[in-house]
Amino acid sequence: MLSSALVLGLFGSLHCLGMCGPIAFMLPVDQQNNVKKMGQLSLYHAGRLMAYGIIGMLFGFLGKGLSLFGMQQKLSIAIGAIMILLVLIPGKYLNGHKFLRPIYTILGRVKSKLGAELKKKTPDAFLTIGFLNGFLPCGLVYMAVLGAIALAGPVQGGLYMILFGLGTVPLMSLVVFSKTWMGNSFKFRVQKLIPFFVVLIGLLFIIRGLGLGIPYVSPKPVPTNLASTTIECHQP
Repeated sequence: MLSSALVLGLFGSLHCLGMCGPIAFMLPVDQQNNVKKMGQLSLYHAGRLMAYGIIGMLFGFLGKGLSLFGMQQKLSIAIGAIMILLVLIPGKYLNGHKFLRPIYTILGRVKSKLGAELKKKTPDAFLTIGFLNGFLPCGLVYMAVLGAIALAGPVQGGLYMILFGLGTVPLMSLVVFSKTWMGNSFKFRVQKLIPFFVVLIGLLFIIRGLGLGIPYVSPKPVPTNLASTTIECHQP
């Protein structure tokens, strides 16, 4: 299941360009020294991965709490179903709710801080820019967060989000080193495939929760009464 995070990040990179592409173009990298530019870009990506890792650990911890109630398989099925529904439901029905206003206030402060950091050229500025960038709203990140919850563990959730971030690194790096965007027709074709991959990953989580006995994909659940049965057998 961890590999699905890398696939989601890799094939969803063009979607990320819509949100993070302008920030990547605005990075105050050294245009005269490619080695230095690569180092600055690496710090930017490190900041993003750090933010994704923290987000993944927090939501993985939430998933772990739910799994302690014996809900891990049901949680995996629910997460997969939510992923698919979010692809099928138009975005206009999910935006503009009042309960989201506090989140928008926080995001406004993040963007303000991000704008201030983009004016600097110090190494810590690139790390900070990437870190703040990681907390900006992005539909694809939300999908990855659902995957982190389904894995039901802070370590697994953090690793899932980091792998997702790593999948976005190649294309995000390319736009910094290239002054031209890919052809619009190519971007349009790839963007049309993104919902397909999200649905595919959602189906994988559903299959995982069904416990079909498929190694590494859908293992059978461990009977909850196995431990108590073993103890009773050893009683005199």
